[in-house]
Amino acid sequence: MVVYFLYVIYNYVGILQEYISPQPVLLHFMAKLVLDTSAMQEDFFEGTAMIGIATAQQGYRFCWLVNRHFDIDFIREPEQNICLQKKDTKYYFPIYQYDLPNSGHKYLLYKLKNASESLLPEARQLDYLWLIQTATPEDDALLLTAELRNISDVQLARILLPEELKNLNNLLV
Repeated sequence: MVVYFLYVIYNYVGILQEYISPQPVLLHFMAKLVLDTSAMQEDFFEGTAMIGIATAQQGYRFCWLVNRHFDIDFIREPEQNICLQKKDTKYYFPIYQYDLPNSGHKYLLYKLKNASESLLPEARQLDYLWLIQTATPEDDALLLTAELRNISDVQLARILLPEELKNLNNLLV
C-alpha cells in the first residue's frame, strides 16, 4: 500500500513538472509587487486646496477653536486615523472631518505630528493640514486662511501647493 502511494506521488510530480516550469514559479515568488498610488493620489487631490497651520494647541482644543470660530463641527473618527510605521513602531495621526450639509463638499483636518514623528517630514514646522474639497477650493482656502490668521492661538496659516509636499501618499484616506 505504501509503495503504491509513493508511486502515485512520483507520477503526479512528474506530470506537474511537464506542465509547469520551475523557473516561472520561482520568478513569481521572487517578484516584488509595488502599488502604484499615483492615480489614487491624482483622484484624491483633484479639486482640493490645502492650508498648513502652526499652533501649540492639542488636537481636541484646536478643533474646538476652529468649530467655534467657523461655526462648523469637525468630528474625529478613530477608524480613519492614519497609521505610519517606522521600523518597529507604529505612529497614529488623527483626522477630523466635517461634511458640509447638502453639498457633498467636505473638510479634512490632519494632525501632522505625533510624539517625535511627522506625517509630512517636509513640513515639520506645521502642526495641522486643512484639506478643502469644495467646488471652489482655492477661493475657499484664501478666505479660510485669512480667518485662521485672526485666531489668536494660530501662529501660522498658509496655503500649500501639492508640489511642495513629497509625501502626499501619507494623506490618502
